[in-house]
Amino acid sequence: MSVKIEESWKEVLKDEFEKEYFQRLIGFVRQEYGKHRIYPPGRLIFNAFDQCPFDKTKVVIIGQDPYHGVGQAHGLCFSVNDGVAFPPSLVNIFKEIKSDIGVDAPNTGNLERWSQQGVLLLNATLTVRAHQAGSHQNKGWEQFTDAVIAKLSAQSNNLVFILWGSYAQRKGAQIDTSRHLVLKSPHPSPFSADRGFFGNKHFSKTNEYLAKVGKAPIQW
Repeated sequence: MSVKIEESWKEVLKDEFEKEYFQRLIGFVRQEYGKHRIYPPGRLIFNAFDQCPFDKTKVVIIGQDPYHGVGQAHGLCFSVNDGVAFPPSLVNIFKEIKSDIGVDAPNTGNLERWSQQGVLLLNATLTVRAHQAGSHQNKGWEQFTDAVIAKLSAQSNNLVFILWGSYAQRKGAQIDTSRHLVLKSPHPSPFSADRGFFGNKHFSKTNEYLAKVGKAPIQW
């Protein structure tokens, strides 16, 4: 099956694209786009991969579902399109960055600038029906993104995996901690940020580790 995705990822994931579950998943997704309003736009389903090639990946942040409101999702977890109001979790992410490393919140919630520095902003599920959170869960995306994490863990060295909340931590359970740094805390959602997301210092810890292994730090 030919999938429109950045070339280094296409090579790494070529066996996954041929598996039966993935072919069923793509059939489901095509049907959904034909019948319903689905986010992100079809051309941006694999935007996280297109913005951050496999061999350039230094940091992986794991989210759950795309945003399901109008104009928000563009294929990067926690990120929204330019001009869109910051969702609450993103507000809290920027607060922690300010507290941790002193960088003020930007004018846009578009995190492509992180992706282009090697931060893979990976949702577990890559599509969703408008206004129906979780509507594309358990259709195969989770198996696909588990495979992505497994490939990164096995075929790369000295990555930083950032796991916010119990869902991301379960999804990251397979990561080889002898080869990579895994940072865990509660989720930045307003429901949990005060329980340990604030003060986690994940942004400075990431950059300290990257410097230690000879990689350029991220301009958060």
